[in-house]
Amino acid sequence: MFTGIIQAVGHIASREARGGDARLVIDAGALDLADVALGDSIAVAGVCLTVVAIDGAHWTADISAETLARTTLGALRVGDGVNLEKALRLADRLGGHLVSGHVDGVGTVARIDDDGASQRWTFRLPRELARYVAVKGSICVDGTSLTVNEAGDDGFGVTLIPHTLAATTFGARRAGDTVNIEVDLVARYLERLHA
Repeated sequence: MFTGIIQAVGHIASREARGGDARLVIDAGALDLADVALGDSIAVAGVCLTVVAIDGAHWTADISAETLARTTLGALRVGDGVNLEKALRLADRLGGHLVSGHVDGVGTVARIDDDGASQRWTFRLPRELARYVAVKGSICVDGTSLTVNEAGDDGFGVTLIPHTLAATTFGARRAGDTVNIEVDLVARYLERLHA
């Protein structure tokens, strides 16, 4: 589990195709790997990946064909920035919301508008996910816990404050970019209970 509070921005150091799968080596940037062990989970752009090797400030993850096809990780290139968060410990603060690291779908940045020092962002997402998005509810975009300002049949809007723009990959994003979307866990479970 994760919180959606990004701890560092890392970069893809290398990418190796392995049949239909891939192996990524990630430069952890400012993320402290001192307490990370083989088998631990780290969210990369909102996708929970397993650490299979650690070498100084770099760590390695294997990515299945399923994950490559259902997330933005399949399009990552060497040098691309990625939001990073180590898995939540039971004693940690929950500053964002509960995030599983299991991406529900890929969305698109539809529009970015200045709003004072902040920015208002509009995203498009698959229609089948829109029913899980509620105004003032939580949503996870590229691993970042955000509060929904607007919700529609095929998208939603959020406000990004200057800190979020500076501390995540959002500062480098543009309209048309694709993003990983994870809807709120509570919304998914509530639907299942009522089915």
